[in-house]
Amino acid sequence: MFADLQGKRVLVTGASSGLGAHFAGVLAGHGAHVVAAARRLDRLAALATACEGLPGTVMPLALDVGSVAAIETGLAEASELLGGLDVLVNNAGIAEPGRALDVSEAQWDAHLDVNLKGCFFAAQAAARIMAGQESGGAIINIASILGERVAASVAPYAVSKAGLIQMTKALALEWARHKVRVNALAPGYIVTDLNRDFFASDDGKSLLRRIPMRRAGELDDLDGPFLLLCSEASRYMSGAVIAVDGGHLVSGL
Repeated sequence: MFADLQGKRVLVTGASSGLGAHFAGVLAGHGAHVVAAARRLDRLAALATACEGLPGTVMPLALDVGSVAAIETGLAEASELLGGLDVLVNNAGIAEPGRALDVSEAQWDAHLDVNLKGCFFAAQAAARIMAGQESGGAIINIASILGERVAASVAPYAVSKAGLIQMTKALALEWARHKVRVNALAPGYIVTDLNRDFFASDDGKSLLRRIPMRRAGELDDLDGPFLLLCSEASRYMSGAVIAVDGGHLVSGL
């Protein structure tokens, strides 16, 4: 089903660790040529080395999505490296838990600048490239179920992800005429190196009991829906938000 990803030109932001690094590897495994972008070039270089021998390739690119100027320069450089751009994976994001009463202006701005503003201008720069291609392109925004149903102590993050979901729909409407599809993947709680210890704790186990499937997701649980949105298998989808959360969004209040 995903054979058309062979040779696709892809940019993944926030690719130095976690979901972004995983997505870059999955795409290279399906034959895509991937520019993996983030601030940490050392981690990106390690990722590129780890992906050697896969059908596709991974190339590192330094990119700070907190700067619109850096985004525009980075997208142009990625397009030059790849000879065009077929897919943008808007994955870069930050999350800093804290009570709403204690959130500072700097914390608020950081979440909105990276998780929403950065994604918008990366999508805009990508769409300008894709609109000039006969084949158009696909943009996948990595949202979160917290953009649809809130939890405590994540107000700026939840607000930014809710905005990202609405942005996905707005851009899908405007850019369909340019053959640019815009969809969102909304993961639930996914185990990564950063949170593995938490899920082993009592608080983590309590959270897992509230998920209908009674477990956190693994990174490869995202692969099928993610590849669907990247590939021509979703050629008639735009403005969709796909939750991958073990049924968490439909759990009882």
